[in-house]
This record gives sequence, C-alpha cells and structure tokens, in this order.
Amino acid sequence: MLHIVLFEPQIPQNTGNVGRLCAVTRSRLHLIHPLGFRITDRHLKRAGMDYWQALDVHQHDNWEAFQRSPLRPARLWLFTTKTRRSFWAVRYEEGDGLLFGNEGAGCPEWLHAAVGDAWRVNIPHANTGLRSLNLSTAVGIACYEALRQTGGLPSPT
Repeated sequence: MLHIVLFEPQIPQNTGNVGRLCAVTRSRLHLIHPLGFRITDRHLKRAGMDYWQALDVHQHDNWEAFQRSPLRPARLWLFTTKTRRSFWAVRYEEGDGLLFGNEGAGCPEWLHAAVGDAWRVNIPHANTGLRSLNLSTAVGIACYEALRQTGGLPSPT
C-alpha cells in the first residue's frame, strides 16, 4: 500500500481530488491538521464525489500525532521545490509515504529538517520561473510513479 500524506491542506477541492485518486489506487490518505476546511465541506465532497466512501483516510491532530500513529509509513518522501533531487531518481518501496505541503506555503522548514535532505524530492518542470504544480496534480504524478515502480497497479490489458 502507498501512503499519501497531506500536511495542513487548505483547499477542499484539491483534497477531494486527492481522495478520489487514493480511492481508485487503493492508497491510504493521511490528513494532518489543522485543515483549511471542514471534512463535511460541500466542495470536498463534490471533488471526491461518491469515492469518499471507498477511501482509506486517517486524520491526525498534528505532525506529532502522525509520527506516533501505528499507521504511518516507515519511509517518507517529502515532495518539495527545495531540493534538486528528482522524484525519478529514487526507488520507491511498498508501504512508502509521499508527503506534500499545503497549497499556500508547502511544508515549513522544521518539517524539511525533520524529514532530512536524503528524503526530499521534486517534480522537475520546464519553466523554472514558475514555482510549482497544483497540489492534486503533483500528488497524481508522484502516486502513479511510485505505483509503477512497486507494481501497485494491475498491468494494462
């Protein structure tokens, strides 16, 4: 199983889209509070549609609660613009976690330090004048690469 970890997400539509992605890929979604919306938010439900019921989602009061959770992944890759290491340059393993910061500020420096340099990766993009991709787009790209490497999806017929 792959773990998708969202640190303090702010936009319900992004989280709903990520939830839908997690449901169809059978990935576990971790939401680290505080969130910028309520889980009952109509925009969240609309983006996730009826997939929300099929989702393996776990909410954590804060980073420390996530760290103490028996459900957290053993390995955690931080997707950030603050590294030169491409997400293609690593070998993902079954049970890995992919960590993404919020839409406004990403992950704070203390979280970068806690994860460590060796576990930071980025998604390269051609226009270096632009900051980053949309959160749900980045999660989709990363999730499918990790699942491709680990054999987490059935082969196309």
